[in-house]
Amino acid sequence: MASVIESMLAKYDCKNTADYRNALKEIAQEVALCGLSRGGFFNKAAFYGGTALRIFYGLDRFSEDMDFSLSKEDEIFDLSQYFSILEEELYSVGLEMSVEGKAKKQETPVQSAFLKGNTLKHLLKIVPAKNTPLQVPNNEILKIKFEVDTNPPKLANYEIKYRLLPSPFAVKLYDKPSLFAGKLHALLCRSWKNRVKGRDFYDFIWYVSHKTSVNLPHLQKRMEQTGHWNSDKTLTIAKLKNLLKERFHSVNIEDAKRDVQSFIANRSILDLWSTDFFCAITDEWNAG
Repeated sequence: MASVIESMLAKYDCKNTADYRNALKEIAQEVALCGLSRGGFFNKAAFYGGTALRIFYGLDRFSEDMDFSLSKEDEIFDLSQYFSILEEELYSVGLEMSVEGKAKKQETPVQSAFLKGNTLKHLLKIVPAKNTPLQVPNNEILKIKFEVDTNPPKLANYEIKYRLLPSPFAVKLYDKPSLFAGKLHALLCRSWKNRVKGRDFYDFIWYVSHKTSVNLPHLQKRMEQTGHWNSDKTLTIAKLKNLLKERFHSVNIEDAKRDVQSFIANRSILDLWSTDFFCAITDEWNAG
């Protein structure tokens, strides 16, 4: 089935090993989605987050994790029931990868797992015609984390999207306003500790530049769930904008720039980034 990988690789303009590595990760992500679809996963869950935005809406940055949310709370949901399906789907296109569950360090409603495989072996398979040596260590592991929220915030809206490769399949995912709500929650409420996640800032610019409306009720439910909003009050666009500007003033924007650099092709756009820049585009954002 090498032709499937070659067909999927054709949409990428790979110039070096890093480009091929990122392309390989994205191909593995799409094959995994196909496997989950075949296994009935999207009867219970929906895809959201940066990778969903990239694959189905054209976000122009690489995204390494896969995030899912059940459509309704299910305390006995078991993610491991889909591991064999994922491995079979990946193997069918020539990607020998294992799926390993991630042990919880504390009790949370999020279940995690990793797709893992030898990077060099897979790169050699997808670029057999290349004569230039691939500067990848023999033991480097290709790893993709995916997580499922088994206690999802309410009031998200969904839609169905389709893909033709590796074979036709359907994915249930959050619609754009609900995806934006999830990103705004991350931007406002994520505990960054020592690493500011610049990808959240980059995605915020993408949503605003594409004039995306926000599913405000869903954002409020997310913030209530994490203790960042009082359920007795109603979140409005004006209040949201004030919260965003407070956040931008509290964050080191240089740290955000450093985080996102390896995920984007054109780093010169980061020259504009500043507290004033983010506050200005927030004021100008038509969130209706």
